[in-house]
Amino acid sequence: MKTHALVVLGGGPSPVINASLLGVVEGCRQYPDHIGRVYGARHGLEGVLKEEIVDLSAQDPRELKLLLNTPASGSIGTCRYKLDRPCQEDFERIIAVLAAQEIGYFFCIGGNDTMDTADQVSVLAREKGFDLVVTGVPKTIDNDLGDAAFTLIDHTPGYASAARYWANIIQTVNEENKGMCVSERVAVLQAMGRKSGYITAAARLADPERTMPLQLYFAEAGHNLATLTENVHRELRHSGRVIVVVNEGFDVGSLGEARDGFGHIEYGASQTTAAQVVVNHLNRLKFPVSGQATCQVPGVLQRCTAIHRSTVDIREAYEIGGQAVDIAVRDGTGFMATILRSKKDAYQPVYSKVGLKTMANSARFLPAQWITADGLDVTDDFIRYAQPLLGDGWPDMPMEHGRQRFARLDMTLLPPQAEAYTPVKHRGGR
Repeated sequence: MKTHALVVLGGGPSPVINASLLGVVEGCRQYPDHIGRVYGARHGLEGVLKEEIVDLSAQDPRELKLLLNTPASGSIGTCRYKLDRPCQEDFERIIAVLAAQEIGYFFCIGGNDTMDTADQVSVLAREKGFDLVVTGVPKTIDNDLGDAAFTLIDHTPGYASAARYWANIIQTVNEENKGMCVSERVAVLQAMGRKSGYITAAARLADPERTMPLQLYFAEAGHNLATLTENVHRELRHSGRVIVVVNEGFDVGSLGEARDGFGHIEYGASQTTAAQVVVNHLNRLKFPVSGQATCQVPGVLQRCTAIHRSTVDIREAYEIGGQAVDIAVRDGTGFMATILRSKKDAYQPVYSKVGLKTMANSARFLPAQWITADGLDVTDDFIRYAQPLLGDGWPDMPMEHGRQRFARLDMTLLPPQAEAYTPVKHRGGR
């Protein structure tokens, strides 16, 4: 029996998340005997719970194609609504909405929290005898989804574009720092990544020959303000300037942390940032040369800037969306599409699948063997791993009147088929 498909986005966006969305939509079209309409939930799981569903099959084809060039999650929206044990009523509601809208295929684009939710929905549907295929599509710029041996996933869609963003801006910052170093000696920047250092590590891709006075402070390396100060002063005595990239989870003490709906620290909403604490600390001390430290925190720009996207990342994000549909139709429920790496000398992605439960419980950090002995840089092995992901050339960027042209979908909602409902965590105010 032909049923419909529903796509949801979960968690923070990436520069290529809409390429995966388009890959799912176009992948579903390849199975007209299995899948009828393709729907999208407005703002992810919250849209499912509220039954706010958009018909993606009815969209203007030109707007759908623009998804390939559109960063972040503004197309249909995402959320950080965490479903856990106290939310059992929400899980029941998801099944009720999917049944009411005749959904047989449920595609979840996100990280490990999203995969955990997808797995629980898959299990619950099976227990209830509801014929539902749940399939995950990986997404995170942090690259912390998977295992230390890289056997579950080689890299996550979104990471390569964030890495390319950092490679490009560090090149630019280096030119600025060279010119202004007689007064602005230390340029401090903060990279996303919470407790994993993959994005911080990507700054080295700006200078694989190691000609810049660049220091990288990964959460995994164990540095603190004292050792950072010692390292910065040593480089100032040697080069007269230094570029410092700190992981947002770098140990500087309390930041007045705010937390998102998943319980993760939301550094952009906290009272201060690691980079600002570092700059304040350095400027209170006497440098071995005259001058001061300055601070830059790109924040969400590294996950939503379109022009720095990797062409490799765009292609793989799109292809893995289509692979997820193939897996759903061929293998049934409970899997996530994944990217591995060919053993050949030249970089080549290999698409496969892995269990949702396995991915939901996975987490990895920057491998210790990829961090130099002084904890301030990455090894050549990391460069060989990451550099092929950057791609060559600039991504296509449609323009209108000097502005980027992003997809603008018709967000008219389908008529609700289930009873009105308020999500558990929306009851009783914020």
